[in-house]
Amino acid sequence: MPLTSADFTAIGLTLQLAALTTVLLLLFGTPIAWWLARTRSWLKGPIGAVVALPLVLPPTVIGFYLLVTLGPHGPIGQLTQSLGLGTLPFSFAGLVVGSVFYSLPFVVQPIQNAFAAIGERPLEVAATLRASPWDSFFTVALPLARPGFITAAVLGFAHTIGEFGVVLMIGGNIPGKTSVVSVQIFNHVEALEYSQAHWLAGGMLLFSFLILLTLHLRSRPQPLGA
Repeated sequence: MPLTSADFTAIGLTLQLAALTTVLLLLFGTPIAWWLARTRSWLKGPIGAVVALPLVLPPTVIGFYLLVTLGPHGPIGQLTQSLGLGTLPFSFAGLVVGSVFYSLPFVVQPIQNAFAAIGERPLEVAATLRASPWDSFFTVALPLARPGFITAAVLGFAHTIGEFGVVLMIGGNIPGKTSVVSVQIFNHVEALEYSQAHWLAGGMLLFSFLILLTLHLRSRPQPLGA
């Protein structure tokens, strides 16, 4: 059999992690993207830079500082311990926290660009019709920004599935708990089990290609009259 039970467990864990991370990123990333698209505050630059940090930092650097921050001697680790929650590193919850931070720009930036592309005019028209800011956001901004949300969800999901450095640093390699597909490929290669590594790596390659192809087809200009 090309795939072992551990491989299927890793696939299920990876899909669960990617789905949960994408939902959380859409919930928390949307207000950040809205603020970045609308604000004129001097804080826009620093906060935008923080959001974009995972694009340029090595995953091991992010994973290391998350490990320190969430660990027993870190500020968040001490808080979770005082609340009786234990520590997050080397747990599925720790993987979620690391994935949310590492995939943040892949969700926030497409939504931010979609909000910015709306412009002021539609919101001004809604205001003249006595729509509240909340009404304008939910009935005007969100529907017009729908393509950006779709792109953000697809990129966030795909990027989380492909993580390696961050999840290995923050979650380790615990079978059935933190060993995701990328870590499982590493395990097979380390054990010289190239055939099984090929099956998982080939699946990841095909998945990534289909994601990029889908985004390319969605962004292609439609012919006139279509």
